[in-house]
Amino acid sequence: MKTVIAVCLGLFSASAWAQAAPSCPTLPASAGLQWEQRADASFIACKAITADGRQILNVMLTSRDPKIRLERRLREEESTFSGEEIYWYKLDLGGQETIPAMASRRITVVELGDDQYAQVWINADSAQELSSMISLAQQLDVRAASAQLSAGN
Repeated sequence: MKTVIAVCLGLFSASAWAQAAPSCPTLPASAGLQWEQRADASFIACKAITADGRQILNVMLTSRDPKIRLERRLREEESTFSGEEIYWYKLDLGGQETIPAMASRRITVVELGDDQYAQVWINADSAQELSSMISLAQQLDVRAASAQLSAGN
């Protein structure tokens, strides 16, 4: 009987944890993408995957400052993410930013609040796909998920 009670309590606590675990923001059904998620107490990593298995949009929510330096010379599009004004940046590839395959890839870091950050990057294959992913990123709201992260871990 004690074993049955222990198992039931274990299932209950696992169920409660699963309900409390933060999750990736909702993707519009029209996007044709699906999240792959990985999370722990200090981060949530969300990878938007196309039907053919390509990672096109990545969002990492973290309670640690990523300390990624984004250089003004690489600044491109002005936009918003989760209600915050941002700039998208070309990737810093040690002077090789002009490689054609990198032209439609972008990164940004957003401070959402005290000990709440979002690193967002786009791996688009074309200027049209880049524009589409920037528009999609503008629709994402990550504040609820990022607020659940443990600060200082």
